[in-house]
Amino acid sequence: MSRKIIYLINPISGTRSKEPLLRMIKQRTTARGIPFEILPTNKDGDYEALKEKIKQDSITDVIVCGGDGTVSMVAGALLDLDIRFGVVPMGSGNGLALAAKIPVQHSRSLEIIFDAPDKRVDGFFINNRFSCMLCGIGFDAQVAHDFANSPKRGLQNYIRLSAINFFKAVPYSFTIESSDQKIETEAFLLAIANSNQFGNNFTIAPQASLDDGLLDIVIIKKMNKLMLPLSILGQVTGINAVQDISEYVEEKNIMYFQSDSLTISNPGLAPLHIDGDPAETHSEFKITIKPKAFRLIQPL
Repeated sequence: MSRKIIYLINPISGTRSKEPLLRMIKQRTTARGIPFEILPTNKDGDYEALKEKIKQDSITDVIVCGGDGTVSMVAGALLDLDIRFGVVPMGSGNGLALAAKIPVQHSRSLEIIFDAPDKRVDGFFINNRFSCMLCGIGFDAQVAHDFANSPKRGLQNYIRLSAINFFKAVPYSFTIESSDQKIETEAFLLAIANSNQFGNNFTIAPQASLDDGLLDIVIIKKMNKLMLPLSILGQVTGINAVQDISEYVEEKNIMYFQSDSLTISNPGLAPLHIDGDPAETHSEFKITIKPKAFRLIQPL
């Protein structure tokens, strides 16, 4: 099949200059004999003009050069088009790329784009906003908001802001309802994941799969803060097995279950992030999986 590629580059993602990547894209795509165009991403998420261009020019592949939030925004805008999506990871965490085993080295991720097949992966909607990977409500979302407002990028600054917020963190009240159960709890954060991680190989939901038709929900409950790091360590290392929500235990510090949909009441207006990007919070979230939402180019 003849391919035509559009590369979308987020000009503010990551900490590195984009010029070396631009040169690499031009050289390697030209060497492959594939027609291509390089465009900037749209910070407002308006891709209607791009949709028309894709249809008119018979574009087969859209390659997002950016972080998880950019991938989510682009994929969500183009869901109704039968195109392939590729990722050149350029974000602070690159959770989707790592979950899909896409190399973070640009030269290698470009080889994947040229040579690897595509596979349909899930996404989900949270109050009609699309997410390709993970959303968080509470502590981690506050970090995402602070990081977005910080003039500094990079992992070191993210860790610094996480440490600051750890000492300031307070639990929020939530009511969580799935088709099987309704529970009320106080928690530092809720993670709703289609991918197994936050990014940087930090695996918040070890059993999550990009294509199993299920969401992994992790509740980091109210506890003594001295216990919080140890409890999270147990979660990320896979010690906590997936539970049935009907087996909810009040005394357990972390709850980990799966569902294809849920409703979350958020009366305290805990902050929200979607794929690492800060988002407007709401007093209620309705969350549903979208199985096999888009075609992602990834290694076998």
